[in-house]
Amino acid sequence: MAIKDSSTGNVTQDYSIDQLIDTATLMRGYDLVALCAAGSGHAGGTLSIMDIAAALYLRVADHDPKNAAWPERDRIVWSTGHKAPSLYLGLAFAGFCPVEDLALLRKLWSPYQGHPHWLKLPGIEVSTGSLGQGLSIAVGVALAGKLAGKNYRTFCIMGDGEQQEGQIWEAVMEAAHHKLDNLVGIVDVNRLQIDGRVSDVMNVEPLEEKYRSFGWEVLHINGHDMQQVVAALERAKAGFGKPVVILADTVKGKGVSFMEDLAGWHGKAPSFEELRKALVELGLEERIPYQKLLDIAKFYQAEVDRRLDAKMPKFNHNYWWNCNETMKVKMEPTRKGFGQSLAKNGDDERVVCLGLDISGSITISDFYASKPERKRRWISMGIAEQSATSAAAGLAKEGLLPVLGTYATFAAARNLDQIRTSVCYGNFNVLIAGAHGGVSVGPDGATHQALEDLFAMCGLPNMSVVVPCDAIETRKATDYLLLRHEGPKYVRFAREATPIVTTEETPFEFGHANVIRLRRESPNFVEAFDTVLSRHHRNEREDLTIIACGPMVPEAMRAAWILKKDFGYETRILNLHTLKPIDLAAVLHAARETGVIITAEEHQIGALAWRVSSILTESPLLYGVPVITGAIGVQDRFGDSGAPWELIKEFEVSAEHIAHKAVELMGAKKTTHEAEPASFAKL
Repeated sequence: MAIKDSSTGNVTQDYSIDQLIDTATLMRGYDLVALCAAGSGHAGGTLSIMDIAAALYLRVADHDPKNAAWPERDRIVWSTGHKAPSLYLGLAFAGFCPVEDLALLRKLWSPYQGHPHWLKLPGIEVSTGSLGQGLSIAVGVALAGKLAGKNYRTFCIMGDGEQQEGQIWEAVMEAAHHKLDNLVGIVDVNRLQIDGRVSDVMNVEPLEEKYRSFGWEVLHINGHDMQQVVAALERAKAGFGKPVVILADTVKGKGVSFMEDLAGWHGKAPSFEELRKALVELGLEERIPYQKLLDIAKFYQAEVDRRLDAKMPKFNHNYWWNCNETMKVKMEPTRKGFGQSLAKNGDDERVVCLGLDISGSITISDFYASKPERKRRWISMGIAEQSATSAAAGLAKEGLLPVLGTYATFAAARNLDQIRTSVCYGNFNVLIAGAHGGVSVGPDGATHQALEDLFAMCGLPNMSVVVPCDAIETRKATDYLLLRHEGPKYVRFAREATPIVTTEETPFEFGHANVIRLRRESPNFVEAFDTVLSRHHRNEREDLTIIACGPMVPEAMRAAWILKKDFGYETRILNLHTLKPIDLAAVLHAARETGVIITAEEHQIGALAWRVSSILTESPLLYGVPVITGAIGVQDRFGDSGAPWELIKEFEVSAEHIAHKAVELMGAKKTTHEAEPASFAKL
């Protein structure tokens, strides 16, 4: 049973073991082409799971590519969402979508997101990406089948590193308790995760004994022996009267010699030369039209570029970064400043860093990288954000200075109750790094793009929140928060290289905004501006104020350049790097003295805009003072896969969008005293 015509119940295609072996090899080749075209992704795990994906989609699971919502179909949940290309290829070879379309992997507006989204592509059962959640979803799907009297089976594909998430074991208990004999778990045991070997990062073995102790049947197989794979899947589907888990021993990067069993290929895509070499090893160089597929990706990207350009506000010149002979800027990832600070300050014996599996990417491992004697104060916690957060509170209680960090969406949302109760309620001295904040993770897609984290962090009593604008300011902020600030603290920074707009001499004081003013057009962008602490700024009768934080500060500065050169407007920029506690005086002075306030944030509109608006509406100093406001930010939507700078345009948070809004508000400012108040009938 497998690919069926749901209207007749007939099997429309049946694969032999030999055909499955050959198709799995083909799927590996197409996977590598798609990753090469995308320029990012997860080669290692997609290759390790491919034999299982081929067997499941082409022989074992019942489904109908012409009727993706067929009620009697088997459900396949990919809890390990970063292996999405394997899911897409299973669907493609089963006939749900053209295999050539996989060339659009991770591109803007493509249904082939970095992590699967069920609303974009028929055949995907659920949207996943945050590890550890899929098995709970599968439990719910299996329970629904029981309640409805359906005979479908629910398969859930997980990774072995993913077993470090506590939610997995809650779902394991639930499945056994409710006797879900229609649920099949599949663990891709490739023994590697981002930070290294699973056994070194956070050992999860013995998995077989653990699952059995919870009341599951366990099948242990070689995940690359197609006979064993098919036999195990068919036995599990037939049922044991209880939930079943298949522990499949696999090799990360399977099939490509220079990728096999290397943690470095977890989150990496092959270059063109590596792709060709891999296809030769797989015997596919003549079977897969890889150049045609890469051309499809190239043509699609050209159309994306055209559409993005068409929707951008237009001005007299092209003001985009480094597109002119003057105003050149250096780009550097803000995360580097975080690592530099930990490397510099790590000799303090109180400092303890907790690793959450993306340590190199967020640079927290710089704490010990050049000083191995600090390794004893490095605590690997694995993929377990909730437990690590509470453990950090315990460390802080005993007088240590714990630092933990991961993707901002996991560092501030998945563990929110632990931050609230374990850290903030006790007012413990814990530094949390919300790394890769905003849209800077680009192609990973919505599940990994933190666009809501600042709502949560700013809403917590006792929590201080800093959103630095570049790598230099990130280092200064971390220096201060780590050793000088007491209490819960959250620092948010990006992954992508962003403009360096400060210098060593640029002031940084926690809780006090900087005022930035454009003075001239200069060969170097940073030299065109003067920056002072807000309390030292004297009113220059500027036309408007842009209040920004994080990567939006450089965009605000570029907007000021546009406004000056094209319209003659003078702009006061407030770098509100400390979002909580906010600099009330700086905001009030800007409102009274310029009369126009625009907020700019790489976040859902509100984390900055609403805090500023509350100051404007609540302060007696502004009673009777006309202040026109506008907000730039993400407009109540989830993210999308795409290159980071594409998403800046797509989400309409670029300097061009800020400047466009400024021109609109300046027009309103000029006519405020001339026109009648707008009637509600016009709203």
